[in-house]
This record gives sequence, C-alpha cells and structure tokens, in this order.
Amino acid sequence: MASIRLKAVNKTFGQHKVLDNINLEVEDGEFVVVVGPSGCGKSTLLRIVAGLESPSSGDLAFGDRVVTKVPSYDRNIGMVFQNYALYPHMTVFENLAFGMKAHKTPRAIIRQRIEEVAHLLDIRSVLQSKPGTLSGGQRQRVAVGRALVRSPYAFLMDEPLSNLDALLRERMRVELRRLHEQLHIPTLYVTHDQTEAMTMADRIVVMRDGRILQTGTPEEVYHRPETVFVAQFIGSPPMNLIRLKTLTDGTIAMDSPSAPVVPVPSWVRAGRHAGDLLWLGFRPERVVPKGAVAGLDLAATVIRVETLGARYHAHGSWGGSPITWVTTNSVGLAPASTTTLTVPWNQIHWFDNQTAARIVETESELLQVEAGAAQ
Repeated sequence: MASIRLKAVNKTFGQHKVLDNINLEVEDGEFVVVVGPSGCGKSTLLRIVAGLESPSSGDLAFGDRVVTKVPSYDRNIGMVFQNYALYPHMTVFENLAFGMKAHKTPRAIIRQRIEEVAHLLDIRSVLQSKPGTLSGGQRQRVAVGRALVRSPYAFLMDEPLSNLDALLRERMRVELRRLHEQLHIPTLYVTHDQTEAMTMADRIVVMRDGRILQTGTPEEVYHRPETVFVAQFIGSPPMNLIRLKTLTDGTIAMDSPSAPVVPVPSWVRAGRHAGDLLWLGFRPERVVPKGAVAGLDLAATVIRVETLGARYHAHGSWGGSPITWVTTNSVGLAPASTTTLTVPWNQIHWFDNQTAARIVETESELLQVEAGAAQ
C-alpha cells in the first residue's frame, strides 16, 4: 500500500531552522493539506518529499522503502507547481510526453497514456495547442496531466490554484478533489488558503515557524483548535479571542478598562492566581440573539457592518475588546447602536495565555458545559 512517512525530519539553512522535528504520515488514498502562513516551512517540506531538498536529519519513507537519499527522478512523484512550469514552445501533447520520453517509454505507451489522461481531464481538444493559447484552468489541467501520465506513486501539489481567479479556483477545487477520488493515491497539497484546506482535505496539517501545531480532520481542527494560532488561522472570519485576567478576589474579568466580570467555569478557574491571563474564544457564526439559547451574554456596540449577500459580518466591541459576529438579519445593526448577543456555553473555547494552548476539558466537564452549568 502506498504511503508517505516523515519521521523526525529537520531542515536548517545556515543558522536558520526551517523545519523542526516533523512527523507526518499520508496514508494510501489520503488527501492531506498542509496549511500555514508564508515562511512556515510548508513548501520546504514538500520539496523534501519530492527530493528537491535533502533533510538535515530524519527519515522519509514511501511505504516500507526508505527514500531519504534516493534522487528525485527515482521517486516516481507527480508534482504540480504554482506556476505550472509548462514548456511554452511545446504543444500540450509534447508537454505531456516530455517526462516519459526522458525515461525512454515506448511511443505506443506514451500515446495511450496521454489519450487516457486527456480524456480524464477533458483536454483532448487542446492537445495540439501551445500553453500560451490556453486559459488558466486549461493550463492547470495540463500541469496535472503531465504529473499523471507517468502513473505516479503519489501526488505533490504546491499552491496549484493560487494563480486562478476566485470563480475558477472554486471550480478547480472540486475538479482536483474529484480526480483524487478516482485515482485514490496519496496526495500532499500545500497552500496558505484555509478555504482550500477546509474544502479539500481528508486531514489538515497546520504549520507555523517550521513546526506542526495540529493535525486532524477539517471538523476537528475547526471545532477543537489546539492553540490560539490555529483558532485564528482556521475560519473566516477568524475566531474572536478576548483576553481575561484573574482578579485578587478570584473572579475573572476582561483585561480592558471597563473590565466586566466574565462567568468562567470552575475547571478553567482552577489553580489560577491574581494577575493570571487566559483567552476566551468563540466563532463569529456561533453568536445568536439573546434569549435564543443559554450562554454568555454580550452587550456589543456596532462599529461597522459588511454585506455579503445572504449574510452580514458585524464588527463591534464588547467591554472594549473588538469582536465580530455573523448574522442573516441586519435589523438593529446601525453603527454606534448596542445589541445584546449570546454565545452558547458549548461554543466557547478557553486557552492558556502563557502557553497559547487549549485548556482541555475532561468528559465530565464537557457534560457540565453541555448542560450550561458555567459557574
């Protein structure tokens, strides 16, 4: 069974550590998306898997075969780059055939494979055209086709949709995912776009500063972010984060001039001392009008409202801290007006300020939250 396995992989350039103890597995037929901000090391990770870079330490294996020192041309990897890297002086057919010719594949097999791939990707009508005459979507299909004709062991994709306009990007996300479900080979996809990660991945790997912060399904990463960074990086608009401070009497209030006291569950308060800080987080789309459910009530002042067709993004403040919420009803959202909102108790996330890590609930504490028993 095909798989990609990285074990304790590190990469340094001079004194700069680009990858720090990367452990990752992409199983047979799995579509894994690596997401993170520019400079986090995700493209370097992909280049190491492709054989274009060598790790400073650690091991890389394809299935049971260790390929850490195997040259790129012997890894049988299909790679799609951001800029497509098509030869402008060659036809589409010649671009597709180039890699197989370099490996001295018989002409009959080359033609057969190109016909199969062209049919799969719906590019038969442009086989005799040159890349300069094609649309962005067609060029993207040709780039995928060139990787596909050699029947690769795995697919590596480095931000392949970033040069497309928004509408075409959306269509190609669906096309790439459909193609993966037909081929069912390990795929490692790199992007800085969290929408691509959420819509395409079987599993998401969130990176920052050369480290993996969290790995999980899109639902796991979205609903239970393990760090403050993941909470804000995944989701649009990003999660609201309110900094709280423990007071001398043991209560916890917003760390702002008005400092309203916030009802914090006992298991979050446990062991905290005066001056200790923590973060309260909630997703903008989880906010509801007051009275709809039991939860944390917010008296929010409206600052600005963005209209996005079927929904509105309202930006305001609560106790001096900026917050955003999503609604389908713009009534009562005039700038400078005040509205009372509620965040259900089971939609609130707690993070430690010092470690920026999630304060993990036990099973009994989760039941307490579900029952709305915040103390």
